[in-house]
Amino acid sequence: MKGTNQTSKSEPQQESKQGSDQEMEQGTSDQEKSNQDADSDTKKNKDQNSNEEANSKSKPNEAAYQDLPLTGHLVNDENTLRSVFTDCSDVVFHSFETAGFVSALCVYCLGLCDTERLERQVLTPVQEIGIEAAQVPMASVKTVETPTQAAEAILEGEALLLLEGSNVATVYPLYKAANRSTEEPLAESTVRGARDGFTEALATNLSLVRKRLKTPALKFRTRTVGERSNTSVALAYVEGAIDFKLVQEVEKRLDNLRVRDILESQYIEEDIIDQRHSPFPQMIATERPDVVTSNLLEGRFAIFVDGTPFTLIAPVTLFSMLQSPEDYYQYAFMSVFLRWLRYTFYVLSLLLPSAYVAITTFHQEMIPTVLLLSIAKAREEIPFPALVEALIMEIAFEALREAGVRLPKQVGSAVSIVGALIIGQAATTAGIVSAPMIIIVAITGIASFMIPRYAASIATRLLRFPVMILAGTLGLIGVMLGIIVIVIHLSSLRSFGTPYLSPLAPTMSKEVKDVWWRPSPWNKTR
Repeated sequence: MKGTNQTSKSEPQQESKQGSDQEMEQGTSDQEKSNQDADSDTKKNKDQNSNEEANSKSKPNEAAYQDLPLTGHLVNDENTLRSVFTDCSDVVFHSFETAGFVSALCVYCLGLCDTERLERQVLTPVQEIGIEAAQVPMASVKTVETPTQAAEAILEGEALLLLEGSNVATVYPLYKAANRSTEEPLAESTVRGARDGFTEALATNLSLVRKRLKTPALKFRTRTVGERSNTSVALAYVEGAIDFKLVQEVEKRLDNLRVRDILESQYIEEDIIDQRHSPFPQMIATERPDVVTSNLLEGRFAIFVDGTPFTLIAPVTLFSMLQSPEDYYQYAFMSVFLRWLRYTFYVLSLLLPSAYVAITTFHQEMIPTVLLLSIAKAREEIPFPALVEALIMEIAFEALREAGVRLPKQVGSAVSIVGALIIGQAATTAGIVSAPMIIIVAITGIASFMIPRYAASIATRLLRFPVMILAGTLGLIGVMLGIIVIVIHLSSLRSFGTPYLSPLAPTMSKEVKDVWWRPSPWNKTR
């Protein structure tokens, strides 16, 4: 009995020892886990700190761009601006002392600032006489208070002057005039009319329009667009001629631009139009100040973009795309004749190859007998059907046209003309294409050249190919289907709320006269 009691007593002692050992093992394992967690946390913190340090090293300019005021201590302000323009070798920091022995710093950008004027009008007078002797009109001089404003002024081509003890920097507008002259646009030449054209300078373009409209009703609203490009964009309209709701809608779209940087007006056009996937242009891009002026008087608006001579005009219609600025510079009868000729050849540029393919493939009975025999004789040795023949010639013509545009001006036109003659003659001799097809393609190309707006001709060039495919597979029924689809699309298309087929659909009795006839300037729709 004693033995059994001893064993029974020893068993719970052993169990308690085993439990204590297990608890000790669990405790040590928990400590190891906690130590591992602590080590991983410290590693994560170290990694985060290293990443933050790397980011701070890779982005040294973010802190400098904070809207903190200038300190008035020249050394601190210079270090701040130097951190902003790190690795910018074209930004010059020139330290000197004024006539009153005050430390000064002049910061400017080479190429944008006129250094000769800066030396003559600012630096020399300030060093010899004093700050008040700067020979710059006081009305054009401004001040900045933050490094961000100072950086923007320097990148605009202005000279920045900092003085010791002053927390305000003086900015002198000493831009370098490196713009080309206002010569006639090559893409919009006219026999009679103005010979000046827009340049890449925004101020020059605005002045060309102001010169023609000397009225306070002409408004310019300028803003800066682009995160890094900081492109100046100006919205122009004539108060009283335009619906103010349209102005508000345009400003709303400009404020909601999704493009990060603006390098050309097409960047803005593609983002603010109503339907981005339409081949038809919904804004006019022009280099002519007289075109912008006439459209502003008709109740439209214009968007000027710094760095490009092409100005955007909207809202537009299909018929405004087919009107030339020269229509109002000639006699009315001649203008009406040319306008109707333009309408006719616009339709031919879209449908002539398709109609030829459809008729010669499916509807030979529509061709007179003599002409049909001549076409059959010409196509007797051609191994391809009319559709393939038309596609080959159209693609070759588009390639020649593009090559003529990309080549230098001195040889571009010669290469395109000689290439068309040689390729056409060689293709006919080799029996690849027929002579009637070359005539059809040539007439189509001439018809596309008659369209005043290059963007409008692009739409016909693109739509010509699917319509030809429909004509080659379904005949004239396919051509009619293509026309119906295009008309439905044009009927649903809007340019800033204006129907694209107006004033015909919907019909506007006051404006429809400008479609069929050229009204007198005093009867022109406002």
